[in-house]
Amino acid sequence: MTARVAGQLALVTGASSGIGEAIARRLADDGANLVLWARRAERLTRLAEAITAQSGVTVEIGAVDIRDRDAVRGEAERLGAALGVPDILVNNAGLAAGMALVQDAEVDDWDLMIDTNVKGLLYVTRAFLPAMVERDSGQVVNIGSITGRQVYPGGSVYAATKYAVQAITEGTNLDVLGTGVRVSGVHPGLVETEFARVRFKGDEDRARATYEGVKPLTGADVAEVVSYVVNAPPHVNLADIVVFGPSQGSVHHFHRDGG
Repeated sequence: MTARVAGQLALVTGASSGIGEAIARRLADDGANLVLWARRAERLTRLAEAITAQSGVTVEIGAVDIRDRDAVRGEAERLGAALGVPDILVNNAGLAAGMALVQDAEVDDWDLMIDTNVKGLLYVTRAFLPAMVERDSGQVVNIGSITGRQVYPGGSVYAATKYAVQAITEGTNLDVLGTGVRVSGVHPGLVETEFARVRFKGDEDRARATYEGVKPLTGADVAEVVSYVVNAPPHVNLADIVVFGPSQGSVHHFHRDGG
């Protein structure tokens, strides 16, 4: 059966690795043409070549830092002129920086998380949502986190950014009410990607310890959920989805083998 999104244009931010890469690959398997944004152009180029060879869809890339409002606007205008407004926007780009207590944290880490996870998501959404509303169709999927509902020690600012993603998702749904635009939030628990290594600034031992004894989600698992969301019938909006791996019950509760 042909997927509903076959032939549609999907933009994925943070597409050069992890969940974003997995979403790009999954939507390509669904037959969607892609626009992939991330900061790392070389990775995007390799990914685009691999997806095109495997799936035969059209893949465009843009080396975009979503923290840069002017860059987002400029690339969005270029995209609109060349290919039109995306049918699907997946706001995936995001990160955690550090895991210090508030009283010990680096303020630069706060700025990085807030600028990327909140302001960057808003910049990208603002660049495309007006045209979706005018066209009376479109799908926005915001990738949040379980930490947008439950906070843990050392994660207050990261969690705050993901609480913001939850609020933005809910609020945007209200703002587009009565149009043909759908807005969905997908909120994963623990996912094994480069996330922990980035958070701990390259400390492989700390990153590896995050997943010890646990069966976490993979990027492909989250991508499968996103595929399900965007392929739902146009009158169905899966507005809010939380997804865990089998070893996790909440942000605080894990079953670790041997523990």
